[in-house]
Amino acid sequence: MPPLSEACAVLTAAGSGSRLGCEVPKALVELSGRPLVWWAARGLRAGGVGTIVVTAPAASLDEFRAGIADIGGVEVVAGSDRSRQASVALGLAALGQRNPGDVVLVHDAARPLTPAQVTARVIDAVRAGAGAVIPVLPVTDTLKSVDASGVVTGTPRRADMVAVQTPQGFRWDVLTRAHEAGASLGADEAVAATDDAGLVEAIGAVVHTVAGDERSLKVTRPLDLCLAQLLAGQERLD
Repeated sequence: MPPLSEACAVLTAAGSGSRLGCEVPKALVELSGRPLVWWAARGLRAGGVGTIVVTAPAASLDEFRAGIADIGGVEVVAGSDRSRQASVALGLAALGQRNPGDVVLVHDAARPLTPAQVTARVIDAVRAGAGAVIPVLPVTDTLKSVDASGVVTGTPRRADMVAVQTPQGFRWDVLTRAHEAGASLGADEAVAATDDAGLVEAIGAVVHTVAGDERSLKVTRPLDLCLAQLLAGQERLD
């Protein structure tokens, strides 16, 4: 049997962090003296990812390169100010040509503390034959659908809902085909896909799930950052 090809990843880090109230790009905000993007790249590497492309704000490429200089095999490229979807497309282009069955992950630097075990589960599921895999958690809140005026239009069954995390994993051919099919959406944040699995669903491909982890929280608002700081303080940095 030939050796398994290494997994590669696009690490999205082009967000401004306006909701976090920070003066630097969100992925450069520090946890225990290291930027969020460093933590996220470190976690991907520990989970079995080889090549990593980081999509960062065009004006901050040098700062991002300095922030992850001690993690080998990481390339920093300019992301898009149009949408996350457009940034991922640029990251895929930077990864170059890959074999159709290669594993490619898309991860958000805003989830800096995703355990390596989650990344490994996603990679293993793609290698086992899934074309698309997302880590998920059960939903504990009751959810409501509402219309444009805020009036409740329905209550979906909580048992049918899950909360989606990253990294999301794909066969290379599945993800690139999905991005090609949905490329026109990426020009406008209002209609762009909020995750890559959504693009895969749109082309009719099956998306599988694996267990996520509560530590893979998304740092969006100040309270999220406070919790991440507490969790980061328990991590070993060797």
